Formats: sequence, C-alpha cells, structure tokens
Amino acid sequence: MSYRRIASLKTADSFLEYVAELGLQLPCDRQLEVDTGQLLDASFEIDGHPVGNRFSILPMEGWDGELDGTPSENTRRRWRRFGASGAKLIWGGEAVAVEHAGRANPNQLWLNESNKRAFVSLREELVQQHEQAMGDSSDLLVGLQLTHSGRFARPNDHHVLEPQILYRHPVLDQRFHLDAKQPLLEDSDIKRIVEAFVRSAELAAEAGFKFVDIKHCHGYLGHEMLSSIDRPGPYGGTLENRTQFLREIVSGIRQRVPEMLIGVRISATDFLPFDPGTGGRGEPCDVSDGYAYAFGGDGTGVGTDLTEPFALLDMIHDLGIKLLCISVGSPYYNPHFVRPAYFPPSDGYQPPEDPLVGVARHIDIVRELKRHQPNLIYVGSGYSYLQEWLPYVGQAAIRAGDVDFVGLGRMVLSYPEMPADVLAGRPLAMRKICRTFSDCTSAPRNGLISGCYPLDDYYKSKPENDQMKQIKSKLRKSLS
Repeated sequence: MSYRRIASLKTADSFLEYVAELGLQLPCDRQLEVDTGQLLDASFEIDGHPVGNRFSILPMEGWDGELDGTPSENTRRRWRRFGASGAKLIWGGEAVAVEHAGRANPNQLWLNESNKRAFVSLREELVQQHEQAMGDSSDLLVGLQLTHSGRFARPNDHHVLEPQILYRHPVLDQRFHLDAKQPLLEDSDIKRIVEAFVRSAELAAEAGFKFVDIKHCHGYLGHEMLSSIDRPGPYGGTLENRTQFLREIVSGIRQRVPEMLIGVRISATDFLPFDPGTGGRGEPCDVSDGYAYAFGGDGTGVGTDLTEPFALLDMIHDLGIKLLCISVGSPYYNPHFVRPAYFPPSDGYQPPEDPLVGVARHIDIVRELKRHQPNLIYVGSGYSYLQEWLPYVGQAAIRAGDVDFVGLGRMVLSYPEMPADVLAGRPLAMRKICRTFSDCTSAPRNGLISGCYPLDDYYKSKPENDQMKQIKSKLRKSLS
C-alpha cells in the first residue's frame, strides 16, 4: 500500500503536510495545552453530574466473560485499566447483553438478577483504580452499554449464528448465509426485548451505574431498527415507526428508573458491505439497483445523507436525552469505516483508502451533527488510528467545538494511561501506542478473547498469542 504509516510522521509539520496531501481538513494543534481547564482538561456537567475532563472510554466487547454473563478476571483487569486511564467519562465500558439470546458470543457479558453483585464489584474496582491514579472520583461518570445483537447473535457457539432479524435484507442475508425461511422477529418479540432493556436498566441502576446506553450502532438490533424500511407494522417503514423501539425503551426506563441518565450510541451512517478485491483491497459489493438499507446513506451504498440522522437527533433531543456517542458502519461488513486501521482484521481486507480519511470522516460527521443539533453532548469515535497525534487532533476538535468528548477504544487496550499522561503533561509512552494491528478484532473473530497481543505483556504470555500468530500468518498469505 502507498499509505504512509503514522509512526513515520515524526513532527507536527510532517503530519499536517501529509493531511494536506490527502486533501483532508483534519484539525490538529501543534502543542498540547494542559493545566488551563479549557480544552482536554476542561470540566463538563451532565444533568448535575460533574465530569472532570474531555476524555471518554468507549465500550468494547472482550469476549472474555463467563458463560453465565459474569465478568471474568480478564474482564476485571480491563475495567481496572479503564479506571486508571484518567478519563472521566466511561461510556459503557463494555457491551452488555440484555438477554441470553441477544449475546454476540457465549462469553459476552450479560447482566441479570443472579449476577448483579458481580457488576457492582466490577464498577467498584474501576472506581478504586481511578481514585488511585487520579486522586478523586467525584467527577467520574460511569455508564453501561446495553445491547441486543440481533442479526449477529451467537449466544451458544462462537461459530454458529443464531440471528434475530427484523426484515429480509437482500445483501446481508446472502452474505451471512441466512435461510429464506429464517423467521422474522414478531412485534411481540420486540415488546419482550424492550422489556429486557428496561429491566437491565433497572439492574444497572441497582449496581450503581449512572447512565445506560441504548445501543443503536454496528449492525446490531437497535441499528437494524433504523433501516427496517420494508418491515410492516409499528416498527418499520417510516422513521417514526423505526424509532418506536428506542422511544418505548426510553419511556420504560423513565417510568421505572427516573434517576437513570440515558445515552445512545448510533451509527450515524452506514455503507454497503465490502469484500477483498484486486490485491486484497476492499471493494463494495455489487448492487445494481442502489442500496436503500444504509441508515444515513445516500442510496448508492458508499455515500452519506444526514437527513434522517438529523431527524433522529431532533427526536432524541425531544425525548430529553443529552448523551450521544457517534460511530459509523459495522465491523461485520465494512470494518474500515468503523475502525480505521493500517492492518486489517482476519475477516477483513486491505483498507481501500488511507485510514486517515476514515478518521476525518468520523470527525466531519460529528461536526455536522453537532452543528445541526448543538444542544446534545457528543462523544466522538475513530481517533485511535491517529496514534501519537491523537491528543493533538482531539484537542483541536474540542477547541473548534466539533465534539464534546474524545472517545478512546482500541488505544486503551495497549495504552490505558494515555489520557492521564496527556493531562499531567508527561511524554507519551511511545512503545505502548496502539498501531492498529487489529489483533483485538481478529481474536474474537476467531473465538479468542480480545486484547492487545502485540503490545500488552499480559496477552503476550497467554496461549492464545500463538494462535493469533498463526491466524495472522494465514491472513497475510490470503491478502498477498
């Protein structure tokens, strides 16, 4: 590939020159400003809850819980590192299923009545580590992401899809080998899932979490709701019907846990599935009659139209929801949009664009959403590929008013202390910086626990590391 690696861009001038060469308008400061209380270290208030800085930890699935949904020691270690990161907004920490049938894998966390106490201690360990690292947790806000995997549910076997779908998708059904007789979720099933979300929010409140995220991204059930244009009845067709699911969950939570804050993580745009093409580089699958199933898409499958996302934001605002986390696409069928990376995951393809283009797309979309509906609080995604330039771009985006919080995902798996180091004015630990090797995605795609195998000694020492090396060797051969 002709894309330059971020590690080769040693100075702000070289980074900005390359950004300009790509024709991108990517904000980037030349110096970090700390101890000013105005940029990355600026405090924020969310419905009376103080939040001490502008770093947020994004929710990630570890594929390492126990079969009954209880956090394992691997899970607890990851959450302790989230606490030690220094970030003051923990957005979900983890994607937590609301029912067994909605789990993305047999080891996904699942909050239920029998294991609630384990989630109490999981949150408490995070807070304790935060207090040790930062001295104060009074301005720390911790939430829990609630999810149902829908089309991508694999609750009983890592390799066996047990999809729960809302409509016949002409592309995804074929791609994931769904039988034409695969039943659709009935309206009564959706009502049951709504109740599962509401009950999970109650349990989250009892476990001490201050907000829940009603997940509407990455191809899972909430996201599929937004594109269910062909579904008849109250949950399909018009945008009003396609958001009925979200409105019913919000209404139920407000009735039963009125003190609970609510957030929504959405894929603001979606795109066609991509496949390896010439030389292994990603290419969109071929559709002859356009592509109507991309929420926030322009009908071509590769472009965006924010008309419906704007309308969704207006509805979210009218519901009294303030917290929004913005993503795009799905890691299952167009991963380069979601997680810009130089190295593809094992089920992926070589990036069809410089990953910096993907980072800029994330930032641009959040900017446009925030301009349309400025009264919401926006957490951005897609920053990890920036690597050592992440805090410089994040600071510039905060300065420009393009986003309210800089969200970190993969970066905190290898380098959880990055926010703390930035805020303290310490030099970055260059050997810990995520270089987007994609092992944290390739591992779960192959039924292994997720983690940073190349940079985290904890995962290097595990037997799964040898399996990951074999997986990557096969991937290199297939893409060469």
